[in-house]
Amino acid sequence: MDRLKRSLLDAPIIEKDGYHYFVHPISDGVPMLEPELLREITIRLIRKADLDDVDKIVTPAAMGIHISTALSLMTDIPLVVIRKREYGLDDEVSLTQQTGYSESEMYINDVQEGDRVVVLDDVLSTGGTLRAITDALEHVGADVADVLAVIKKAGPNDLDETDVDVKTLINVDVVDGEVVITDEHGDG
Repeated sequence: MDRLKRSLLDAPIIEKDGYHYFVHPISDGVPMLEPELLREITIRLIRKADLDDVDKIVTPAAMGIHISTALSLMTDIPLVVIRKREYGLDDEVSLTQQTGYSESEMYINDVQEGDRVVVLDDVLSTGGTLRAITDALEHVGADVADVLAVIKKAGPNDLDETDVDVKTLINVDVVDGEVVITDEHGDG
């Protein structure tokens, strides 16, 4: 059994405002992230993603940063972090991120019209974050080569009715307080 699958099966589940949430090193930073797990995920992302002629990897703060940094180091593709803090720089673009449990403003810099980008996030659940990011990148005029999430949680999401296809490494559900693997190879 691979490390990602095993780590998800061992993940504790919490409930937050009626939303069942698994606690995992990739999505939450606890328990600690072992380098072997991060390496496995990075290699699998490289094999699955369309990285041809990509100019930038784009990821939301905070839990996309460690995965995207590893991918950037392995591919020599620069990394753009979408932040929760506004700096007021000339090319800054604002977006509203809405998840299953919160809503907030986020800000993108350093992505220009014509940039070919890959979007990478830790988990696809409600799709609110990835929808906001892909909409903002379309507004900027970036060419989104691929959209990836390490883990997909079962259920409808905000990207279902769009043309955005998200590639995932593994798909899960939470049933009776446990993580259940619904597709160990993910989507795409």
